[in-house]
Amino acid sequence: MRSAIVFFALGVWALQRSAELPAMQGAWALLLLAPVLGLARLSGATLTWSRILALAVLACAAGYYWAAARAHARIADALPVEWQGRDMALVGVVASLPQATDRSVRFELDVESVVTPGARAPRRVALSWWGRAGALPEVHVGERWRFHVRLKRPHGNVNPHGFDYEAWLLERGVRATGYVRARPPPERVASLVQRPAYWVEALRERLRARVLDALAKRPYAGIIAALAVGDQRAIPQPQWQTFTRTGVNHLMSISGLHVTMVAGLVYALALALWRRSARLVLLLPAPKAAALAGVTGAFCYTLLAGFAVPAQRTLYMVCVVAAALWAGLPAAASSVLALALLVVLLIDPWAITSAGFWLSFGAVGAILFVMVHRVARPGWLTGWARTQAAVTLLLVPLLLALFQQVSVISPLANAFAIPVVSLVVVPLALAGTALPVDFVLELAHFAMACCMYVLEWMSALPESVWQQHAPPQWAIAVALAGALWLMLPRGFPGRWLGAIACLPLFLVLPPLPRPGELKMAVLDVGQGLAVVVRTANHALVYDTGPAFGPTADSGNRIIAPYLRASGVRTLDALVVSHDDIDHTGGAVSLIQALPVAWLVSSLSDTDPLPLVAERASRCFAGQSWSWDGVQFDILHPTRESYAASAKDNDRSCVLRITAPGGTVLLPGDIERRAEEALLRWESAISADVLIAPHQGSRTSSTPAFVSAVRPRAVVFPVGNRNRFGHPHEDVLDRYSASGAVHYRTDRDGAILVSIGVDGAITLERQRAADRRYWRAAP
Repeated sequence: MRSAIVFFALGVWALQRSAELPAMQGAWALLLLAPVLGLARLSGATLTWSRILALAVLACAAGYYWAAARAHARIADALPVEWQGRDMALVGVVASLPQATDRSVRFELDVESVVTPGARAPRRVALSWWGRAGALPEVHVGERWRFHVRLKRPHGNVNPHGFDYEAWLLERGVRATGYVRARPPPERVASLVQRPAYWVEALRERLRARVLDALAKRPYAGIIAALAVGDQRAIPQPQWQTFTRTGVNHLMSISGLHVTMVAGLVYALALALWRRSARLVLLLPAPKAAALAGVTGAFCYTLLAGFAVPAQRTLYMVCVVAAALWAGLPAAASSVLALALLVVLLIDPWAITSAGFWLSFGAVGAILFVMVHRVARPGWLTGWARTQAAVTLLLVPLLLALFQQVSVISPLANAFAIPVVSLVVVPLALAGTALPVDFVLELAHFAMACCMYVLEWMSALPESVWQQHAPPQWAIAVALAGALWLMLPRGFPGRWLGAIACLPLFLVLPPLPRPGELKMAVLDVGQGLAVVVRTANHALVYDTGPAFGPTADSGNRIIAPYLRASGVRTLDALVVSHDDIDHTGGAVSLIQALPVAWLVSSLSDTDPLPLVAERASRCFAGQSWSWDGVQFDILHPTRESYAASAKDNDRSCVLRITAPGGTVLLPGDIERRAEEALLRWESAISADVLIAPHQGSRTSSTPAFVSAVRPRAVVFPVGNRNRFGHPHEDVLDRYSASGAVHYRTDRDGAILVSIGVDGAITLERQRAADRRYWRAAP
């Protein structure tokens, strides 16, 4: 059974890696084959292995087609293309905890009906309702509203090693995003729709409000809310950074550890009380009654968590153990884990795409591997040390694959934080939400504050986190096998070979450009620009994309993760072309994330950004430098333009990169006047690859400029359905007439450019290179 479940999971994983959904005719063949294999009675070694192989293939195919059937149904629930960006009236129920920012409230809506004739909308959509700062509209879970909205299909940035927003929305069943229109005004139709799912979410909202009101303006109120109701978005970003650097971020959600603790406490309490009544014991044995109570407690707490994957896994394991106790059957730990895996994937086949799935099951699997079926019974200290070492060893390859970083002090931090958070803070937080006094919640906050004092001190230690490049997939698989080999029982021969198997994780580096070669990535940051340029031994970033919110921007969400995964540890230069938020939004985060040797910009002397950098200077025509056989030249602006009243756009730093095999021109947001000034460099502005000025606006890319540059390829760094209409149709026609091939980040994702010494120039579309069935075809 366990092997069949593992192969079922492999089938689910294979489907989620597919570029297209398969036709479902193969599922009928699977249904016909299953009874034949089930009734077969084969004998002999060869035939036995044939039957095992056939059963493995059958289980894998079952997982594949189960996930495909679910995916077909969910993908079919789509917003029609013709209704993107058009007004429509909806009636629906607020289905998720509203998340308020400075100027908006975001929530998910279960659509009950579409009022607009001829319009059609998915069953669940994600909406933003914008309002004035300090006067946001009040929205509560379970309320029925009539909204006028504008929707669009799910669309996320697609970059190497980047977060897949479209997959995240698909797992949540959200098939469109949009915003609420102010006119005509929204109308609340009902205060609470009577359905169990909305009752649970409404309870979570009330408990969250109870915690945040009782701990108003307390620094760790968001953590207490997260531990009580699973709302992790209440935790500020700096605190998340502390948890990540110390490796205790798994404790800041309602994890399997917390669910197990609640189930154990409820079980122990029910067992003690039930045994006190002879009548109750005669009616039902105390262990069975306590097991039922423990399952009920785990189920209720999992609902409070929003049914997250780690909590689900533990709930199903608790249910299997309780069922085995009721039936009087032994429950092998590995079988319990396998059944939990099966149930998770049957309910949510997209869970296998999330980091939490791999880390959760990986951690429990490591603990079982070192603790089950061992001859010696270790003491509590030895057992704790062994499990800590096992979890750390097995999770290192996964953490490097998923996040390219591992907390070095994680074992020490967890040894301190696990008992404090799980045995003190969580029980106090749960008790505080149930009791009418604030004192218990204040105690929980005090205990968390003490814990945070230690964690923040640990986080500030130098080299508390190991960061590196993204290892290749084969190295991850070999390292996982090596970690398991290292965890074999003492006395097993050749255990040291496991350490050798882990070495490729750290020693196999991403391929670097050769001297004279140029690698460039035009990252998909939405409406804005961010370009990473690499030579054999140097790295440069040109512009840093937009800011997405108070704590999220292109620097910390897209550029820094890409650089870390690519093996870039320091930036030799950061060029910020001009003072527009879609070009400077991620600059501060990027400077904080990794050392920047030189900041070059057209910003004023009073701008705070140059003050953050160690070395900063203005860009001006005539600046040049050479790295590894590649020449870099600033062509614009002139020194005199800083004294003139030129627009910020026309003062953009224009950078030309000349490699032996080709040239690239990065003109920022220059417009007609700056383009005319550049024509005096006509022989110097010709380029093989051009980043379209000002994202292809009609105020740029004049006919004379396009004719002078004569690009073979032009890249438009634009956002999906952006409000500016970039790139403009006239501009597209102009470049088409010149013979240039078009690339667009909104349709193609990141554009990866490679210029070889021999003159070979290739441009790779990330959406085409990393196809997934839930993404629109490029």
